[in-house]
Amino acid sequence: MEPQAEKPGEADGVRVTPRLLKARSGEFALESILLLKLPGLGLADLGCLGECLALEWLDLSGNALTQLGPLASLRQLAVLNVANNRLSGLEPLAACESLQSLNVAGNLLAAPGQLQCLAGLRGLECLRLRDPLARLSNPLCASPSYTALVRELLPGLKVIDGERVTGRGSEFYQLCRDLDSSLRPGSSPGPRVPEAQPWVEPGYWESWPTRSGSILEEACRQFQDSLRECQELDRQARDSLARAEQALGPAGSTSSFVF
Repeated sequence: MEPQAEKPGEADGVRVTPRLLKARSGEFALESILLLKLPGLGLADLGCLGECLALEWLDLSGNALTQLGPLASLRQLAVLNVANNRLSGLEPLAACESLQSLNVAGNLLAAPGQLQCLAGLRGLECLRLRDPLARLSNPLCASPSYTALVRELLPGLKVIDGERVTGRGSEFYQLCRDLDSSLRPGSSPGPRVPEAQPWVEPGYWESWPTRSGSILEEACRQFQDSLRECQELDRQARDSLARAEQALGPAGSTSSFVF
């Protein structure tokens, strides 16, 4: 919770002050701040935030903002998150010429025309108006065609609501959207999908009849034959060793050779 000194005289939220910005960024000079995270502080007044002229990354999500006036001076700002506020207009952002990514989900934008002010931002590639995971949206997202309208208004966008709409990978997202539309109840009738058919013949997966034990019997017979051959070779080897002992040593004496 921010100290009481950070609040304006009115009981309508927290005001951004140099003290707050320095405490949050660890910088001594506002002009040196490159990144700021100010989510969920109850901010209603951006105060001196416009003095952070080098700011490139800013998170103001989850506050009580109704206007973004001080941001007009942030010419280096590239990433801005103002999700879950009370914004009904984005006009000050028209001056943020370096803006590339903007999250405005969970605000009060009611018509695509309210995004017209972003048309001059040539570097803007990512725009989020709706976030299903966080359950954030805008009134304009109630129209099924809002994505197409936004694309027409801001043709430079590559990603809308986390989905790539142009460039590499956009075909995959379009395929998913088409598939969702075809599976949605009440969708327009199309060619009847043929009923799935098994790709193997009936009975393919049934267990095969038990085969006769002839193979096993033959294997046992061959094993027994091999065993008898080994036993015969062992007998012959013992006989040969016995004869060798007799030939190498005198009768009745112990052989000095160890086999």
